[in-house]
Amino acid sequence: MLKYNTHNETEIIKAFKANGDQSALANLYKSYMPLIYGVCLKYLKERQKAQDMVMDIYEKLVKKLPSQEVGNFKSWLYVLTKNECLMQIRSEKRKNEYSQENQHQVFMDFGEHEHHSEEQLESDLTKMETCIEKLKNAQKVSVKLFYLEKKSYQQVAEATGEDIKKVKSQIQNGKRNLKICIEELRGKEV
Repeated sequence: MLKYNTHNETEIIKAFKANGDQSALANLYKSYMPLIYGVCLKYLKERQKAQDMVMDIYEKLVKKLPSQEVGNFKSWLYVLTKNECLMQIRSEKRKNEYSQENQHQVFMDFGEHEHHSEEQLESDLTKMETCIEKLKNAQKVSVKLFYLEKKSYQQVAEATGEDIKKVKSQIQNGKRNLKICIEELRGKEV
């Protein structure tokens, strides 16, 4: 196996493309890790997410580099890192929006069909979150999977390792307990 000078990026990239030599590529990547981490931290705002993304970027690099023409590795790596961070931010934003829509739908599923102001809806969603956390663990898990993640009874049963009849019972009991809890919290407001 050839030994490469980590400063000769073009040679390392060519060797990786030719024979898949990841050891030299890993050394090259390692020299850029502080830059990559800084970019990830700038966009993702959390150390753990940034650290995880640094590892993800290397995996993307190994997959994308063979099919790319790279003139300036540092610039190319910076753009790759920035794009991956932005994609994660968009993905998390969509997930949060989807979760909020699901929470609203769950509230509608619990018979709360009256029209709410934004403040009332936010207050009701907060009550629902509080009440979900008060459920017994098995009910809480089943309710979250079924209503918030839109899993089927079968998928909830597989995820929890429970019998499907038990899952249906936990969801039904959880739904009833949520209604009771939400009504009690509303009663305290009056």
